[in-house]
Amino acid sequence: MLHPWAKAFFILGILLALQSAWSLLDGYRFLRLVRRSWRRPPGNYQPSAAVIIPCKGLNPGFELNVTRFLAQDYPAYQLIFVVAAEGDPAYRYLAQRLKEPPGRAAKPMLIAAGQSSARGEKVNNLLHGVRAVDPGTEVLVFADADATPGEAWLRSLVAPLEGEGVTVSTGFRWYLPGASFASRLRAAWDTSIATMLGEHDHNFAWGGSMAIRTADFRRLEIANRWWASTVSDDYTLTRAVREAGGRIRFEARCLLKSCEESSLRDFLRWANRQVIITRVYSGRLWWAGLASYSLYCGTFLLGLALLALDASAAERSAIAGMLLGTVALGMAKARLRAIVAREIFPEERSRLERGASCYWKLAPLVPWVMFMNFVISGFAQRIEWHGVHYELCSRDEVRVLKD
Repeated sequence: MLHPWAKAFFILGILLALQSAWSLLDGYRFLRLVRRSWRRPPGNYQPSAAVIIPCKGLNPGFELNVTRFLAQDYPAYQLIFVVAAEGDPAYRYLAQRLKEPPGRAAKPMLIAAGQSSARGEKVNNLLHGVRAVDPGTEVLVFADADATPGEAWLRSLVAPLEGEGVTVSTGFRWYLPGASFASRLRAAWDTSIATMLGEHDHNFAWGGSMAIRTADFRRLEIANRWWASTVSDDYTLTRAVREAGGRIRFEARCLLKSCEESSLRDFLRWANRQVIITRVYSGRLWWAGLASYSLYCGTFLLGLALLALDASAAERSAIAGMLLGTVALGMAKARLRAIVAREIFPEERSRLERGASCYWKLAPLVPWVMFMNFVISGFAQRIEWHGVHYELCSRDEVRVLKD
């Protein structure tokens, strides 16, 4: 007769197996979406657009990324770089770089936005950038300076807005494996989030690659209402679109590669910050994540405890098989992420040959790191972002803390 705890484990194990199997199927769905997206041309809808890029510091690859933003295959776009202070190294670099021939971008600009006591520095930079947009610009595009766009990125991101049912078009960051363990763990961690996006109605916007019609930006009162007191540009934009009944379209051609070396401490601080922001600004998504990773880790801990107890050989075999099967399903989905990376970033073949295995080899660690992130985020309200400390009082109020 099964021990009561064994019965509980098998119930949880079946739920976890179903969740893992569904997740694997979702991974195949994502791979098919990526392949379809990359087979079709980027699109011919090319209204006047302004690309606003908040910057701080000189991240690895910053110079390359600036060059790529200046050389988009797009007929008429305004490029606006915004830095908080003129003393920032990014400002000094851009002030010199923009003296050179601008490439394809029309009238590239550099703005020093200053500081705000009511909102995050990035959001404050974006608001100043929006104010500098040329009158008559039809589409606003927001991007991060630490991600590398392809030549057709802007065309691909703007094209879905031709459909009246699409309010926001978005991509996502795709971390490539670095040399350190921490950078590879971050790649495995973050790409597990990227594959949540797809052809469905619960996408979220990502601030490093998102576009919205200027008319919709104004209609939804993004600047005056939603970005007035927040550190999150993308979650608040997502909330505004959903409350208005709009739609967020994920464009797989707008997955932007990024690769930064990181210490384990810096990675964990970064990951905790992402999940803390999620808890404050997207509570429903946070609760869903907490439930999912609690199921995973709780089932494993219970199974390992039962294996250590005086269970029958049949029970031990069944428990071990269920645990190993769950791990195998997770690693199988993670192998699909390695395939995605190779297909969309063929120029990174050498790097991926050396390190793409991290996506699936480190996959068994990701749920445990995620669970820790979710537990910590449940009790934390303060974050540090690029040297500035914030207290997230609510999704409508943030305090900028003085050092």
